[in-house]
Parts: sequence; C-alpha cells; structure tokens
Amino acid sequence: MKFGSKLIQLIFLTSLFSLMACSPSETEAESSSIQSITPVEASEMYSAKEAVIIDVREQNEWDDKHIPGAIHIPVAQLNNRLSELEQYKDRPVIMQCRSGRRSAQGALVLHNAGFKKVYNMEGGILAWDKAGLETE
Repeated sequence: MKFGSKLIQLIFLTSLFSLMACSPSETEAESSSIQSITPVEASEMYSAKEAVIIDVREQNEWDDKHIPGAIHIPVAQLNNRLSELEQYKDRPVIMQCRSGRRSAQGALVLHNAGFKKVYNMEGGILAWDKAGLETE
C-alpha cells in the first residue's frame, strides 16, 4: 500500500510540474496581448495620424535611415524616458526597430507602463524598406 501511495504522489507531482512548464510565463502572456502590424498597416495608420511610431534603434542606425516623423528613443533608454511618451498613452503606438526584436521588447515596456494600444511592426525598418515606404 505504501508503494502505491508514493507512486500516486509521484505521478501527481510529475503532472503538476509538466503543466507548470507548459503554461506561459507572465511575460509571455503579456507580450501576447501586443499585436503585430505590417509595415503597410503601420504606414496607413501613421499617415492617417491615427498612430505614432517610436523607433527604438541606436543613434547610428537612426542617423543612417529612419521613418520621417518617428520618435527616436533607443530601447535601453525607454524606461527612463516614458514621461516623454505619456501624451500617447491612450493612442495607438507602433514600435519599430531594425527587424522587430528590440521593438517587441519596447512594446512590452510600454504595455507594462499602461499604454493601451501598442503594436510591434513586423520586420522593422528592413520590411518597411522592402515595402517601398518612405525613409529619410
């Protein structure tokens, strides 16, 4: 009987740990609420003045090429410069970088800071260029 009881406990604990490992972390769950947007969709929203674009690349990347009118705040500075973006808290905000990874991190920062409508632009400035959209 003792062996059977221990076996049941072992099966229960193994099942519990398996479920915990498969469930998304809090960060993953939060980031899943951030929508992706294509460069063409971003351009349309931006042109219609429905959204702002925040470029989270480094200064040298920005100097090389950027979307006209985008706001430049490198991702490493984003937490310290949230007050500059406070006016956009209830507007759609499109995060953009080179390829989409850093902007996803930036989107999560804004989402966690209470921004309501945060989008991550798929493919970043590379995809923007590929779509033939304007840069300066």
